[in-house]
Amino acid sequence: MGKTRVKICGLTRPADLVAARGAAYVGFVFFAKSPRNLSHDAAAALAVTVPAGQCKVALTVDATDATLDALLSAVPIDMLQLHGHESPARVADVKARFGLPVMKAVGIAGSDDLALLDDYARVADQLLVDAKPPRGSALPGGNGLSFDWRLIAGRRWPVPWMLAGGLTPENVAEAVRLTGARQIDVSSGVESAPGLKDATRIAAFLDAAG
Repeated sequence: MGKTRVKICGLTRPADLVAARGAAYVGFVFFAKSPRNLSHDAAAALAVTVPAGQCKVALTVDATDATLDALLSAVPIDMLQLHGHESPARVADVKARFGLPVMKAVGIAGSDDLALLDDYARVADQLLVDAKPPRGSALPGGNGLSFDWRLIAGRRWPVPWMLAGGLTPENVAEAVRLTGARQIDVSSGVESAPGLKDATRIAAFLDAAG
């Protein structure tokens, strides 16, 4: 299958980081409605223990410049993940203002949503191809839902992309086979309860991802 780069998102405890040592990326959530939300102090204490070479990603949702300034002054972060309704212009602005690589999450439910990926690929450093949240959901991601992976089978964009949405140790190998994804993101799929990562499931996911 080749080497698949994995992002474990929504880490909240030191033990989670130990379990995620085999991942290429670790993600911290800064969104008050999420069960994985962290304070700046808690995230900073975790981030300083991340080994060199493992990319520290901050997930934010429609954050203002002031919010991002406060976050980045408190927590050592390598990449910003914009997981709200940020426009392509806003993505470009965040990149220019903060000088960090930006990953833009794009929710997919059907073929009509695919054009958005092309729009964001022109401005973002990476794309996160996620399942569109259900109508009325309080969370833009981490809902444990997947989309029809065949929609993006064989598709490529001019920037690296990551597959997300409903991935688990049980289905990740099939998801990689169907989509050709070289990078994958998991949060709820390696939890024993919302916001509570399970080291056994993280190990199984990393092993199944290849």
